[in-house]
Amino acid sequence: MARLGNMYGPDATFLGIPSADIDDPGSLHGAAAVIVGAPFDGGTSHRAGCRFGPQAIRLADYLPHDGMRPHLALDVDPLIELGVVDVGDVEMPSGETERSLGALEAVVASISALGAIPVILGGDHTIALPDVTGVARHVGIGRVSVIHFDAHADTGDSQFGSLYGHGTPMRRLIESGACRGDRFLQIGLRGYWPEPETLRWMKEVGMRSFEMSEVVAKGLDAVLDEAFAIATDDCDAVFLSVDIDVVDPGSAPGTGTPEPGGLSARQLLDAVRRVGMELPLAGVDVVEVSPPYDQAEVTAYLANRVVLEALSGIAWRRRRLAGETLRLPTDPLLENRRPL
Repeated sequence: MARLGNMYGPDATFLGIPSADIDDPGSLHGAAAVIVGAPFDGGTSHRAGCRFGPQAIRLADYLPHDGMRPHLALDVDPLIELGVVDVGDVEMPSGETERSLGALEAVVASISALGAIPVILGGDHTIALPDVTGVARHVGIGRVSVIHFDAHADTGDSQFGSLYGHGTPMRRLIESGACRGDRFLQIGLRGYWPEPETLRWMKEVGMRSFEMSEVVAKGLDAVLDEAFAIATDDCDAVFLSVDIDVVDPGSAPGTGTPEPGGLSARQLLDAVRRVGMELPLAGVDVVEVSPPYDQAEVTAYLANRVVLEALSGIAWRRRRLAGETLRLPTDPLLENRRPL
């Protein structure tokens, strides 16, 4: 099958990185991370439109789309150093939920099997089910922990009578055994759902959920310290799942189920960077960007930067593990710079 490109628009890669074809493994040779589009919003429960998210995230930038992004704080260029390529969108037809999720899982599993990190651009959060499952098929069923930034727990038993929707993927993942409930960390929850029955189920399976009230009381860094310790205990890798609605809708209005009172954009970027720098990431998804509800592309820009922060952290960590002395985000900008 020929490369699809963007399902709902012209073929364009993430910030101009090289294109690749999932059916041509040679085109992925040397790539440590691979961008995948998941243009699916058949699981939304309120405002749809995030099928257009992958293209918006790929295109959001004021800089040239030249496949280069040197990171000021970390002194790495993740797109170059990780050899990141973009395989385009998975074909996910509206109304074909199980077919769409199965196709995405197969692509994610193929990328993982090649030793690369899949970075999936959503799409609604239903896609977390095939994303994490596809990675777990390579790393090991039950051997992948999940760090999940979100306003909502997404642990419902069903949604409008269906097992599949953006309110149910985390329950499906735990029930299937793809990941363990006691290695599932949620950060940023707030609002007025889930109801007591679902909260009881979450407690029974051992999930650890840091509500915004706890984040405010303890501080985000302390919450991340605790989450990281749990995530790396008796698991071999970590999957990072970022729902853009974890951020306050004042900074991320383009999403389907906005909930006031969330993280700031700065907090999310710093947190995602830490995840990439400190944890053995095996997969990433960024979901729920709905361009029809965005204002001046600010949500798409934020999601684009979330991807870059995760990739930058991964590149920095790979260098550290190779024994290099590296710049920290708190170092003065122009000291100890590597020559260009």
